[in-house]
Amino acid sequence: MNTIFRKSMLSVAGLAFAGGVFAGPIAAHANPATDAKPVAAAVQTAVSKPQGDQSHISLNDEQTANAKAIIAATKKAGLPERAAVISIATSLQESKLDNLGHLGDANDHDSLGLFQQRPSSGWGTPEQITNPEYSTTAFLKGLRQVDGWQDMPLTQAAQTVQVSAYPDAYAQWEQQATDLVAQHWNS
Repeated sequence: MNTIFRKSMLSVAGLAFAGGVFAGPIAAHANPATDAKPVAAAVQTAVSKPQGDQSHISLNDEQTANAKAIIAATKKAGLPERAAVISIATSLQESKLDNLGHLGDANDHDSLGLFQQRPSSGWGTPEQITNPEYSTTAFLKGLRQVDGWQDMPLTQAAQTVQVSAYPDAYAQWEQQATDLVAQHWNS
């Protein structure tokens, strides 16, 4: 086999492996209490203003409770406000902060919960995925594994974890997510 072809095949295999790592839950089942990495609480990275046109929806009490649950899980994981902003923006895009159960033919495959995570992709059982704390912890576990997530645009950080068919869609929710975190982080 010629050297150029072999190197090309190894590169493709490496990309396929990396894609496979990020397409699944990125070790969503690990115990966050024992696997948590220390976070420098005093360091808050300055991130630029939201990208592109921003969307906004009015939230009902259940959606607000789900935003607060995402914030609580983020704090429990020892992560900064930026992680909560990314998580809430992701949930706004994926479910509009509704904890989605099985929607029959309207489901995107077997996607469930706040982040439309899939049992068939290893994110957890349907019961786990529809638990806001569990699903947020699973999302955050994936986010932690993205090198430099604190400094990347929100949509890039979210897409690296979620692997969506619409990678730029997360950006439109950054302002509303930022506002929700600012409103509820200390409450």
